[in-house]
Amino acid sequence: MNTANQYLKAIYLVQEIENGPASTGSIAEMLDVSPASANEMVGKLEADGLCAHEKYKGVELTDDGIMRAREALQNYCIIERFLLEVLEVEDFRAEARQLEPVIDETVAERLDTIIDRRPECPDCFDAETDVCGLLECDPAD
Repeated sequence: MNTANQYLKAIYLVQEIENGPASTGSIAEMLDVSPASANEMVGKLEADGLCAHEKYKGVELTDDGIMRAREALQNYCIIERFLLEVLEVEDFRAEARQLEPVIDETVAERLDTIIDRRPECPDCFDAETDVCGLLECDPAD
């Protein structure tokens, strides 16, 4: 996965939380980056046709952006589920965030064969709690 995919996933989740365009401030906060960094990457994503950014209104993903964001979210769910269900990592969310940028599509697909992803993924992801809804854990963990 690359940084662009992390941004697409964040925009997708912020759009869900805010029920509309994602503010660059919320994107920056979700990714723990500066607003300037978020604005710079949003500009690159917009140039690639993955989102549209209207100043003071926010960022909206294009159809291509939504597709890539959902793939990135699905990979993130796979990582979370693998860490918790197979490796029994207690702080699986923190570990998943660290692994997310370095797990490529091939590794995610191999992990997926171990966890047996369900068809509702990535719609299973709860943006508010930042966790896959298919995990058998207390979201407050």
